[in-house]
Amino acid sequence: MRNFFSNIHMPSKRLPIVRQLANDTCGLSAVEFALILPVMITMYLGAVEFSHALTVDRRVTSVASSAADLAAQSKTVTSDSILDIFTAANTIMQPYSATPISIVLTSVIADEDNQTNVSWSCAHNGSARADGAAFSVPAGLTQPYSSVIVAEVTYTYTPPVGEFISGNILMNETFYLRPRRSLTVEWEGAPC
Repeated sequence: MRNFFSNIHMPSKRLPIVRQLANDTCGLSAVEFALILPVMITMYLGAVEFSHALTVDRRVTSVASSAADLAAQSKTVTSDSILDIFTAANTIMQPYSATPISIVLTSVIADEDNQTNVSWSCAHNGSARADGAAFSVPAGLTQPYSSVIVAEVTYTYTPPVGEFISGNILMNETFYLRPRRSLTVEWEGAPC
């Protein structure tokens, strides 16, 4: 019988221990840190990925503007000068990989009715446009017998950390620039 009553009084003896544990805050900071750590790591990695993607996107824009600018500065271009432009574009992408970049440089000429067609086109890691093919440019960009250099750049960005979450990101940029030293930039020599 005594054992029975001793068991009944046990919870009252344990109650101060439970209160003491409930009031003990020694490990509270460690528990809070363990709960918030995954959120902090995810936010940090997301910020790093976002900044890398933003930097790559800005470099893609720089590649497009630089390629169009270098082609538009010449009266004539050759396959060697186009290769130099593509090499300069690859250098702009450093320290990021230039392997996934595709550059298409095209000279678009307007006829007497301001209908635009491809005069010449060269590509790096992509497909050049067919000579004589119709090419649509924004309204007001050309007048009859004028031309424009078009640089189309595509970059497939693969995030180093978040690849398994977001996958590849396709970045596109198109840049239009009028020739600076002549009405048209002429192609000289063998085709691309």
